[in-house]
Amino acid sequence: MALPYPVAEEPDRHSLEKGRKLFAGPVEFMKGVADLSGLPPADLPEVCFSGRSNAGKSSLINALAGRKSLARTSNTPGRTREINFFSLGSTRHLVDLPGYGYAKAPPDKVKRWQHLLKQYLSGRANLRRVFVLVDFRHGIKPVDEEIMTLLDKSAVTFQCVLTKADKVRVSERAKILSRTRARLSSHAASYPEIIVTSSEKGDGIQILRSVIASIE
Repeated sequence: MALPYPVAEEPDRHSLEKGRKLFAGPVEFMKGVADLSGLPPADLPEVCFSGRSNAGKSSLINALAGRKSLARTSNTPGRTREINFFSLGSTRHLVDLPGYGYAKAPPDKVKRWQHLLKQYLSGRANLRRVFVLVDFRHGIKPVDEEIMTLLDKSAVTFQCVLTKADKVRVSERAKILSRTRARLSSHAASYPEIIVTSSEKGDGIQILRSVIASIE
């Protein structure tokens, strides 16, 4: 019997090439948005990366694009303070959201970022999929569940991406995956497949490229 929420396997050659071409083309930073009034026109499909502070969103975007500093990375949780938009050629946008949860910033600023994040996730008509990044070492936390529940209510499909796989012992993976599947099963908007990645080692990068390229 197949497991619910299987780990995504490498796609066929055509899908891999489609993903490679998408990210081999121009991938450029467009703008950072601190208020919904600054959002670019909703004229292209968007996919976005959401996750706890320091879950590895910026590092994963850089790995996808094959560049070291397209998205700004930091060891300080909560460094991404705006909704950052990137163009993927002329066909779609990739969006890096502020990390939720712990952040080294004044409480009023954190509250403002979280409000912006939730407004975007619940009201962007051209948002096709949210990739919820979860640190593989720690699994899904209550703050992740809060975002997942918001996406359920907004009928926005999300897909769980486990990051930093290189930092997890092989002997621990099955246990963490089992807990992750149990958590995801209670969310109606969750896409029924998990992507496992490592920005450091390149694990899952080609798979994620192909998935993004398949979203119209």
